[in-house]
Amino acid sequence: MDNYREDFIARIKKIPISIPLFTTLISIYGFILLYSAAGGHIEPWAYKQILVFLIFMPVSILIAIIDLKVIYHFAYVFYIITLLLLLFVELMGKSAMGATRWLDLGLFTIQPSELVKVSVVMMLAKFFHEYSNYTVSDFILILPLIASIIPIYLVIRQPDLGTGMITLIVVCFMFFAAGVKRIYFIISSIIGLTAMPAMWFMLYDYQRNRILTFINPEADPLGKGYNIIQSKIAIGSGGFLGKGLLSGTQGPLSFLPEYETDFIFSFLMEELGFVGGITLLILYSLIIISSLSVAINCRSKFARLLTIGIVTLFFCHIFINIAMVMGLLPAVGVPLPLISYGRTMMVSMLLGFGLIMNAAVNRHRNV
Repeated sequence: MDNYREDFIARIKKIPISIPLFTTLISIYGFILLYSAAGGHIEPWAYKQILVFLIFMPVSILIAIIDLKVIYHFAYVFYIITLLLLLFVELMGKSAMGATRWLDLGLFTIQPSELVKVSVVMMLAKFFHEYSNYTVSDFILILPLIASIIPIYLVIRQPDLGTGMITLIVVCFMFFAAGVKRIYFIISSIIGLTAMPAMWFMLYDYQRNRILTFINPEADPLGKGYNIIQSKIAIGSGGFLGKGLLSGTQGPLSFLPEYETDFIFSFLMEELGFVGGITLLILYSLIIISSLSVAINCRSKFARLLTIGIVTLFFCHIFINIAMVMGLLPAVGVPLPLISYGRTMMVSMLLGFGLIMNAAVNRHRNV
């Protein structure tokens, strides 16, 4: 019993304090914004987000201290489970706002597309760890490619183009980080560029409209361009210090759409200004730097790729969301991690950082 206790304490001490610290600080920042977004009420968003955090932050720490081999052996299982959940969404998913992305499990509702991003990272990390240990033909790369395309296709069908594109970017980056030959990326890029005209006609009407609106939002300021124009107004009206918590007008007066989810950064900038926005970006940067330092020091290729994949996923969400609300990218419905309201998103991020902390605890070990 004493040996188990000593081992538990030793593992806890190996967790880099920066990751749970910055994760908590960013999450608290999100709780405050959701409280303000609701007009100074903990309902309907903040209390649910806080509850999810209080349940899954300890789970994240638990993931950090378990044996790396357990995660390694569970990687394919988790991928299969999330893939099955996506299939269930296809068959019996819950629809809202023209999309079918949720599964109603009675006590709660989940969005499997958020979990599948983490599961794809785990699957690829395990495959490329095993792939590096054997001399095999490059033809075998078709296996992880197909395994990645299937969930991406199912996510885009929901339709959720934003999540599908982020997953695709993460997959490409992990293939690159794993050392796949550059010629394959060149060939894939040529094929992708060639197929773009056909892909344009495969998009839904509203997706094409979002791209056209991105190019010229002023063409229809009261229609298709309304959301992004209001987002820019909210950002600009905040100035340097912002209007103050509970003092924003764009969101509460229903000018700014989805200000608790996709456009929460615009809401943040209106109430807390440039200072509030740069504070969040600093916190994001610190947790990304801390995570990358874990990847650099990992002996195991599995742990290293796992960390790189989660960090890439995290960064893509931040970059695309902020660029989207500023009008630098088309609006694709990507939430801001640990800030936007979204329980499954919060769960997936906490699980992801639990995996990074596990890589840190086991950085001197190989699988």
